[in-house]
Amino acid sequence: MSDKNQELLSVLDVFSRAPDKASLDKANSWLQDFQHSPEAWSTCDAILHSPAPPAAQLFAAQTFRTKVTFDLHQVEQDNLLPLRDRLLAALQRYHIGPRTIIVQLCLAISGLALQLPSWDDAVQTMIDMFGANPVTVPTLLQFLTLLPEELTGNSRIPVTDDEYRERSGSLLTANSTKILNLLAMYNQAPGVTNAVQSQIFDCLRSWLVAGEVRTSDLAATPLLAFAFAALESEELFDSAVDVICELIHETQEIDDNMPVIELVVPHVIALRPRLSIDKDDPEKIRGYARIFAEAGETYRLLLLQHTETFFPIVEAIGECSAYPDLDIVPITFPFWMRLAQVIGKKPSVSHHFQDAYRSLMAVIIQHLHFPPDAEPLSAQDAEKFRSFRHVMGDTLKDCCMVLRPETCITATYNMVANALSQPPGSVSWQAIEAPLFAMRSMGAEVDPRDNTAVPKIMDLLPSLPDFPRVRYAALLIISRYTEWISQHPEYIQAQLQYISTGFQSSDIEVSAAAGQALKYLCQDCKEHLIDFLPTLHNFLTTTGAALSQEDRREVYEAIAYVISAMPMDRAADSLRTFVMDIMTQVHVITVKGTATKQELQVVGCGLENLEVMLHVVRGFGEDLPEACQNTCQEMWTVFDNFITKYGNDYGIAERTTRVLRHGITLYGKAGLNVAPSAVARMAQAFTITGFPSYLWIAGKIVSQYGSEESPELRASFLGVYETATSKVVSLLQEKTPGDIPDVIEDYVQMLLQLADFAPDVFYQSSAFPLAFRATMAALTMVHSDILFASLDLFRIIFTHECLTDTTNPPPKYPLYAAAIRGVFEKEGFEFLGLLLAGLIGDFPEDSASTVVSIFRATAIVWMQQLLTWLPSILQQLPNSAAPADAKTQFFADVSSSLQSKQYDKVKYAILTLNRASRKAKDRRRGLDR
Repeated sequence: MSDKNQELLSVLDVFSRAPDKASLDKANSWLQDFQHSPEAWSTCDAILHSPAPPAAQLFAAQTFRTKVTFDLHQVEQDNLLPLRDRLLAALQRYHIGPRTIIVQLCLAISGLALQLPSWDDAVQTMIDMFGANPVTVPTLLQFLTLLPEELTGNSRIPVTDDEYRERSGSLLTANSTKILNLLAMYNQAPGVTNAVQSQIFDCLRSWLVAGEVRTSDLAATPLLAFAFAALESEELFDSAVDVICELIHETQEIDDNMPVIELVVPHVIALRPRLSIDKDDPEKIRGYARIFAEAGETYRLLLLQHTETFFPIVEAIGECSAYPDLDIVPITFPFWMRLAQVIGKKPSVSHHFQDAYRSLMAVIIQHLHFPPDAEPLSAQDAEKFRSFRHVMGDTLKDCCMVLRPETCITATYNMVANALSQPPGSVSWQAIEAPLFAMRSMGAEVDPRDNTAVPKIMDLLPSLPDFPRVRYAALLIISRYTEWISQHPEYIQAQLQYISTGFQSSDIEVSAAAGQALKYLCQDCKEHLIDFLPTLHNFLTTTGAALSQEDRREVYEAIAYVISAMPMDRAADSLRTFVMDIMTQVHVITVKGTATKQELQVVGCGLENLEVMLHVVRGFGEDLPEACQNTCQEMWTVFDNFITKYGNDYGIAERTTRVLRHGITLYGKAGLNVAPSAVARMAQAFTITGFPSYLWIAGKIVSQYGSEESPELRASFLGVYETATSKVVSLLQEKTPGDIPDVIEDYVQMLLQLADFAPDVFYQSSAFPLAFRATMAALTMVHSDILFASLDLFRIIFTHECLTDTTNPPPKYPLYAAAIRGVFEKEGFEFLGLLLAGLIGDFPEDSASTVVSIFRATAIVWMQQLLTWLPSILQQLPNSAAPADAKTQFFADVSSSLQSKQYDKVKYAILTLNRASRKAKDRRRGLDR
């Protein structure tokens, strides 16, 4: 055995010995480099034809598949046919297994056949070599199954579109009839086994999926009838279902396939009795459901044109929808949806379809029933069931489309009314809750002007029994019908009362539903609720005190919607009322002694509620109402003192800064007089705590007021820039960027605002070189948002006009340019290394255009410096991510474009390197099989 063979076996042996990460990484790197090398061809051939360990043989087969895909150019033209022969010999050697090796060799041979026009009879060659001996027929069937999958699915094989069309036509289309006849022959061969027949079905399905089998040709063989007959076989059932579904799908061009459809449909309809015979076998029912649903979807137009003939398929699908296994029922949903989309647009609907959808609605509502209390679901099953109920709710909307919403709503109302009319205790809460859930699901389809069905529901709600799940469902009905209530405001008083009662429930889901109902009621009926605002305020200060924070937040959001509908002056007065309640809490806790953790939590919740209100109300424009005129300074004074005392609490910092963000929007220019003080406080707070929220809000203030020329404000920008940079640099000396991603992200975002709105501050400060280096650290992070922000900042820096505008530039441009040049001369080598390493490494794909802009800009200004640095930079890049030939080509392309001053060609050099890197990544990830 050669030294290379032995070295390969030694490296592969590492994986059998539970290696440490370093050994594993080293072995992986060696194998990746080996797979790129030309000598891998001969080494893997030797491994395949030697008594090597199974793992080595599999690796050799996988390597052949990879190299046929990526590296066939390494093989001399005269050696291509000998390569084919060696692969065929290897396949003969392994025809009894393992299957994994057979699969890889078949894929390699398929890829080679696509790229080797001189092998013009590849399929016949395989039939001749493997098709005559029953022992090798399974290997032939494996190849014939994988051939269309590889040719249609492996887009990495380097052939042009024209070459692909020609070769795939020669390999697939020209052989489809031959393959059909071959499969039919094998299927009828004496002694054929179930295993071979299953392979025949898999092969037939593969050619159908590839679109290479004409359904008329298939119908002319015994295979069609056998597919339906095979449903009687336990071993062949699943494969037969796959083939039948694919065959039906391929007949979707109805006019062209009517003779085949006339053969298929009777077979499909004849399966309907099997739904009763096999009712205790869910897997069989699943298969039948797939066939019926595929037939229903494919022959949808025929259902409408020839209803009497095709309607048994609809009835069979209805039976599948009624099956108790809720994993099977959804198979039918796409059929009902698409059929409803067609017939729902018609002015009239056949009674057949009306009956079908009435039955479907009853079936779905039955499926909606929670299990009896004596049979509780596990937590996981309960969550799965709740999620599936919403899917079933969509099917109820399909019923509305066919039967009309008022019909469906009335039917569900009658179900609830009938249940309530029964003697107490004789009807379960489930029988009431399920149709209520259905009403909620169908609410989106209801006409807000309906005066027939919906009033019955609204009148019904107060009389419902006080079961938690029933009240929960009823409250969510209110949530869904608020647009209707807005058109019928006489119901608001009663619904508010019902919602208020829901808040008093001890069941947290019920109170949460009450909060949601109130929010949507206030959102959609806000104009009608203005006069109810004192009642809502009173509710908050009394009953609301006992609510959970989640529910209180919903109430505050609801109230904010009502405020937003008021005239401006009245809205400002109302908002002030609620804001002062919260700000008083903040002030009281600030001026007292040390607050307890519980007290801080209460204030934090109040700030969260204030944030929600301000988010909804947003602002009053440039001219503030009188109620807001003098409050900005007052509010900031409270916040300033509060942050000074409690700003080292992370939760308080988050809540406070989020409220301040909305305060900026609310006050607009009126906030300018407190902005310098606020920025200074944020700078100090970040220096003390390192909390990123202080950087975040500082950046927001810069973006809001950065265009103002106030010297005091500019000084505060400089202060936060320098102190924040110093703190970030300090943190990076103790931690990696990955340890503090939030800090890095908000810091870079703040720098972007400074570069955009205050370039005089950004470039002229002594913090600029440190900020540049700190942002370089962000380029090492695997975090898309941070990377995009950092690259944007570098793009702004290196494409600044100060570097190229030498004709009568603005006075500060030379200062900016000097700062940028000084930083690049010191950091440029490392920076460009990080830029290219990220491009071929972990940068998001969408970042390439920004990298191009940065690299091109630096190349224009620092051409000689870049050409001097580039060889060393490229040498540092790993060959596994950027192959050596790609790096050589990149340097040549960049040098050529710069020396000829064709700077736009730098773009193509970058993109070519990026493509080579992606190709290398594909190889590292491995192919699908």
